[in-house]
Amino acid sequence: MLGRIATVAAVAYGGLLLARNMSRDRGGHGSLSEVESSCEVDVPVRTAYDQWTQFEEFPRFMGSVQEVRQLDDVHLQWKARVAGKPKAWTAEITEQIPDQRIAWRSTSGPMNMGVVTFDKIAEGRTRVTLRMVYGPESLDEKIADALGAVRMEAERNLHNFKELVEHRGTESGAWRGVVQGSSVQH
Repeated sequence: MLGRIATVAAVAYGGLLLARNMSRDRGGHGSLSEVESSCEVDVPVRTAYDQWTQFEEFPRFMGSVQEVRQLDDVHLQWKARVAGKPKAWTAEITEQIPDQRIAWRSTSGPMNMGVVTFDKIAEGRTRVTLRMVYGPESLDEKIADALGAVRMEAERNLHNFKELVEHRGTESGAWRGVVQGSSVQH
């Protein structure tokens, strides 16, 4: 009997937390959410950064990403599964500074924007930090967001990136150009 009462109480409390997370005001931006995650990789900053610029290889370490096509220096076409459903969008790189940061924003499809930073923490060791703002659209996406699924996926993707780049020990390619707004310098 006590076990059944504890289970009902736990489910009720979980429902209360879920409802609170789904209805909280997110700074007046409607249903926008944020996630931040980082990991340390045992490669130099240049190696981590250069590998991250190989956008078409993202499906190798991002579980829900099916395809990324680089259309030009600053535009990417994405295909992924979000909350089990196919999604597609175009993103624009808004800032890219070699060995420091890459920032983007979606220009079509689901709203998302963010930045990935690369910080040297020791010789041959780099902290990669992902910060992202996104707009869950469907009820399934909002529930998954409230339960922390996007944060967990970001952490898993960074862990997979760590394994990929450390296993290789070197980047598979590099793009060392600079992007500042609409200006691209090769």
